[in-house]
Amino acid sequence: MKNLIEEQNGIFPAVCSLDCPDQCGLLLHKKDGKIVKIQGDPNHPVTKGNICNKVRHMTERIYDPKRLKYPLKRVGAKGEGKFERITWEEAMNTIYSNWTKLIETEGPESILPYSFYGNMGKLNSEGMDRRFFHRLGACLLDRTICSSAGSTGYRYTMGGSFGTDPEETIDTKLFIFWGVNAVSTNMHQVAIAEKARKNGAKIIVIDVHKNQTGRWADWFIPILPGTDSALALGLMHILFAENMVDESFLENYTVGYEELRGHVKKYDPETVSAITGVSIDDIYSLARMYGKTTPAFIRIGNGMQHHDNGGMCVRTVACLPAITGQWLVKGGGAIKGNGGFLAHNSHALERPDLLENKNTRVINMNLIGKALQQSKKPIRSMFVYNCNPALVAPEGNKVREGLLREDLFLVVHDLFLTETAMYADLVLPATSSFENLDFYASYWHHYLQIQEPVIESYGESKANTEVFRMLASAFGFEEECLYDSDEQLIRQALNHPENKWIEGIDFETLLDKKYIKANRKPLAAEPLKTTSGKIELYSKTLEKLGLPALPTYTPLVKDNDHPFLFIPAPNHNFLNSTFSNNEKHISLEKVARLHINKDDAYKLGIEDGEKVKVWNERGECELVAAVGDNVLEGVVVTQGLWADLPETKYFVNALTPDRVADMGGGATFFSGRVSVEKL
Repeated sequence: MKNLIEEQNGIFPAVCSLDCPDQCGLLLHKKDGKIVKIQGDPNHPVTKGNICNKVRHMTERIYDPKRLKYPLKRVGAKGEGKFERITWEEAMNTIYSNWTKLIETEGPESILPYSFYGNMGKLNSEGMDRRFFHRLGACLLDRTICSSAGSTGYRYTMGGSFGTDPEETIDTKLFIFWGVNAVSTNMHQVAIAEKARKNGAKIIVIDVHKNQTGRWADWFIPILPGTDSALALGLMHILFAENMVDESFLENYTVGYEELRGHVKKYDPETVSAITGVSIDDIYSLARMYGKTTPAFIRIGNGMQHHDNGGMCVRTVACLPAITGQWLVKGGGAIKGNGGFLAHNSHALERPDLLENKNTRVINMNLIGKALQQSKKPIRSMFVYNCNPALVAPEGNKVREGLLREDLFLVVHDLFLTETAMYADLVLPATSSFENLDFYASYWHHYLQIQEPVIESYGESKANTEVFRMLASAFGFEEECLYDSDEQLIRQALNHPENKWIEGIDFETLLDKKYIKANRKPLAAEPLKTTSGKIELYSKTLEKLGLPALPTYTPLVKDNDHPFLFIPAPNHNFLNSTFSNNEKHISLEKVARLHINKDDAYKLGIEDGEKVKVWNERGECELVAAVGDNVLEGVVVTQGLWADLPETKYFVNALTPDRVADMGGGATFFSGRVSVEKL
């Protein structure tokens, strides 16, 4: 493998590491050993050279003066932010000393790894870290904060994360972007839809907020939060009633269609309109447009799954392409995720066989606030990486109270002194993705990609894989797999005979070509990975779990009497908490706003641009009112997870519930309720 780090000048291929479906191909321009410009790779078959502002300004993050260069240890009170420089040797010895004492006195399950996908590289997000913590015997983390509910709901219908090839949607005639602000979070699907629109395609957006994607659409349909399954069932009611279904497809490729036909009769347009806030006329128009247009494609977003009923919402919407037979039409169907086509050998990469106690307890990451406060079998230490729970986890004040515990030994591995790192006993500097060898698999398009290290590690920063090899050495672990190189890890992960879609893709081929497409076939060409091998409109698996076997609408939990449903959605210039501490991206986003309906604002005496307090029993924050028609009455929306900036109170996750969704243990960020008052 050629050493690109040694080449001081030139243009080098790369991959965007952000937690984004597009996973762009990039070109890095180097001068005197530093990246001076980032542009899209025009030869990438899907992203085609177009990139977002987040990535275009990535150099300001990589070379941010606030970036960590050295290991630090806390010398002040927790949360005070007082640290002093130490060596990596001292850091490893400190971790070893603390953890060996905990293992002797309280067992390895007193230690919890806490991570997510701040870096989407497979090695740095789910590689050597898993091996090390399995060998240590630490608590297992259920990583459910993002797409778990929706992915689980989709799987009950479709058997896994398998959907339409987005490249084929250039032929689509009707796009429905449902619960996804794609202009900000899936820009290349927008680019494809825009090309299709020039050939006559229509674009519909269904969402709780008329965001940038809603403003771009031909038709924006506002909907009340958490009622998506009711709308989908209302559409099915009309599709069946007016014979706009593909009976042949239903008979050959689905199970439960007759049960569903009878079930949806009770979801008449009048009933559904009262639930969703969508007018009766619009429900009829939408159903007829969907039933009579082909190819028709639904982009199912993350928004609807962050509710109490999020799994069922996604499952229900995922049934629609089967009703009309769109899975057999090029450019038809749906995408929730496409990661199933690119699945690597996770057993070989993560080595769960190293975990001796197969009954090791599992902590749902959405419940970290509660977990840190439990007195029985308490968590005594956390190792946080690729994540910032003090900002991103629900019930944020509860989380921060837990992190303040003096008896919690906290280690954070990150590029910056994050909100979580402020509570840490040790802070370890992490490399950026451009400093690592890793491979990537999109959860939207169908390409595997590789990233070679292009620049030197920043200061004394180290990749996750290197840190966990160092920890394995500090503990004297003898298993050879704990010391495998990054190249070996990639080879093992790609050796996956069970996934025929990546057959023929190995390390050498990926290194040579940089990106390779999965060998996918049309979904209807072979049995699905459901129990029946077909699309399951009626799910016996759900029935056995005590959940509705047929798609069903269940109202959101109303746990208090606050008048507004609160939706803390993504914004355009941050990605979760990433970039929220960077001056360039803060200047682009300007201020944290609360979108509120003009009639609600009038009743509260709130005018556009005024500061408001948003509060409930969990906490409060202060935002700037954006008054208008962008949301329905009774709904307020804010965008972005802002860093703890001076003289601001933007901490929106102080307000969000830590209930888990109906499926997959998912988060319910969008099912909280708040009050709003003028400051």
